Amino acid sequence: MTTTASAFDAGQIRQSEAAHVLPIYRRAPIVLVRGQGARVWDTEGREYLDFTSGVGVAALGHANPGLAKVIAEQATVLVHTSNLFFHPYQSELAEKLFRLSGLDRVFFCNSGTEAVEACLKFARRYWFTRGETSRTKFVALQHAFHGRTFGSLSVTADPHYREPFGPLVSGVTFVDASDPASLDAAVTDETAAIVLEPIQGEGGVRPLSREFADAVRAAAERTGALVIADEVQSGLGRTGYAFYAQELGLAPDLMAIGKALGGGVPIGAALVRERIAAAVSPGDHGSTYGGNLLACRAGIYVVDQLLEGGLLEHVQRVGAHFERRLTELASKQPMVKELRGVGVMRGIEVDRPAADIVEAAGPLGLLANATSKTVVRLLPPLTITETEIDEAVSRLDAAMTAVAGGAR
Repeated sequence: MTTTASAFDAGQIRQSEAAHVLPIYRRAPIVLVRGQGARVWDTEGREYLDFTSGVGVAALGHANPGLAKVIAEQATVLVHTSNLFFHPYQSELAEKLFRLSGLDRVFFCNSGTEAVEACLKFARRYWFTRGETSRTKFVALQHAFHGRTFGSLSVTADPHYREPFGPLVSGVTFVDASDPASLDAAVTDETAAIVLEPIQGEGGVRPLSREFADAVRAAAERTGALVIADEVQSGLGRTGYAFYAQELGLAPDLMAIGKALGGGVPIGAALVRERIAAAVSPGDHGSTYGGNLLACRAGIYVVDQLLEGGLLEHVQRVGAHFERRLTELASKQPMVKELRGVGVMRGIEVDRPAADIVEAAGPLGLLANATSKTVVRLLPPLTITETEIDEAVSRLDAAMTAVAGGAR
C-alpha cells in the first residue's frame, strides 16, 4: 500500500531532524515522499522534475518497476549472508561488470567512496608485493573530489573538505588538468598511482581533455605508475558510454564505481586488472555488507539495462537533445558563461552563485544542485525523455530570468 503525501507533516519532520540528526547536510526545505520516473512529489503534493536523481544514483528513475520487482523478490528470500559464504549473485554481477569494463576482478563494497578507498589500498598493496616499498605516492588533480574517508579525502583537492581533518594521507601531489606538462613532472618512480575522474563532477562537471588523457597514458608508460579512474559519477552510462575513461582512450588499472550501480540500493565496487588482483591476499581488505544478495540483484538489473536494454543508445540520443536545448538557453541568458559535460551529465557555469538559481528553480518545479560555487549541475535519470528535458530547460530558463531580474 502506497503512503499518501498527506500522511506526513513536513514541519514535524524538519523539527525532528533538527533535534536528532547530525546537521551535516544543507537541505532544501521541501520533504520528498514519492517518486515516479523523473518526477518526485513533496508532502504538499507538489511535483518536481528531479534533475539531481539522488546525485546520480537513481539511474533508472524513481520507483522503476523492474528494479522494484527484483528488490522485493530478493527481500522475501535472503538479503544478507556475509562474505564468509558464497551466494549466487556476486559472481554474476562481477562477470557483467567485466563485460562492461574489461577489468578482470571486482571487490564489492557499499559506496563510491569505499570503492576509491579500496583502489588506493590495492595500488599500494601491488607495489608492496613487488618489493617496491618506496612507491607510495599519489598524483591527483585540482578540482578533484573522490570522497570523504581519509584516503579518498587525501586525493580530494578542495581545502574546504580537507583542512578540518588534517593531517591526511601524505605523499599526494595535485596537478592542473589544463597543464599536461605538470603531470609529467609530478609522476615519478615513487608514484603508486595517478588518480582521476574522467569528468570531474563535484569540481564543476569538467571533462578531461584528450591531450591530458594522452599525458596520463604517457606518464604511466614511462614510470609504471598505475592509473585509477574514479567513474563513480561519470560511469555506468551517464555519458552515453559505459565508462568515460574508455572514450578518452584510457585503460585504467583500477576503477571505482558506485552511485548508479544499484539504482538506489547502496553498492559500490572496485574493478581491478588481474595483475593487481594477484598482489592482494585474503584479509587485506573487506566489507561486512559489501556484495550482499539484495545489492547484487539490484546491480545485475541495472547493468543488464546497459548491456542489453538499449540504455546507452538512449542516453546518447537524449544527451544530444539536452546539449541543443542548453545551447539555446545559453544564447538567451547572459549569465551563462560556459556549458560543460556529456550525455546526461551537464554543468552550466554562471557569473553568480549557482545556489541562487537552484533556489529559484525549486518553486518552479525543478530540482538541480549547485557545485563548485558557480556551476548548476544537472544529473537527470538516464531514462529521461526529450519532452522532460524540454520541460526542465524551460523551468531553468524561468529561474534564471527571475534571478536576473531580482524577482526572488
